[in-house]
Amino acid sequence: MHEVNALLREYDRARAYTDALWKDLTADEVVWRPNENSSAIGWHLGHQAHVAHFMIRNLTAAEPSPDPELDGLMDSAQPERFRGALPTIERLTAFRDTVADRVHARLGAIAAGQVSAPAQLTIVATTLLTALINHEYQHDQWISEVRADNLGHPLPPDPDTDQISRLDGYLVLNSFA
Repeated sequence: MHEVNALLREYDRARAYTDALWKDLTADEVVWRPNENSSAIGWHLGHQAHVAHFMIRNLTAAEPSPDPELDGLMDSAQPERFRGALPTIERLTAFRDTVADRVHARLGAIAAGQVSAPAQLTIVATTLLTALINHEYQHDQWISEVRADNLGHPLPPDPDTDQISRLDGYLVLNSFA
């Protein structure tokens, strides 16, 4: 099993890969949808952070959403046609960064043993981080397809780590490959 600090580095690597997939796109490309039943790249960016927040909140520390207005919009249970307009790139970026900071703060505290039940929460944290990393890469696959196939942009190289491989076309942590 991976230790929490090593997984936090992999989480950062996965987020950096996501950034490489979208940060050079125009605002119009980030909000463009291939069809009415597809989500824009921007939705996937917010959804990745939304899931990370809710997993941290529900499994390790009850805390309010960093942007409650985005909660319904970024929830995949909400049908696409009812999600509403995407926020600005700046707001999406701030949301993603705030959630990542919270992931690091909470799971860093767990890794340092600064929580009650540190051994039990370490198990939760390693499983949670594995899920967050694989979820980040899951949505990166869709972002990659739209970026390359629909928008005509080249893809960046896969992250430079021996901790991931491809399974069914998706990047995943090797412990699950």
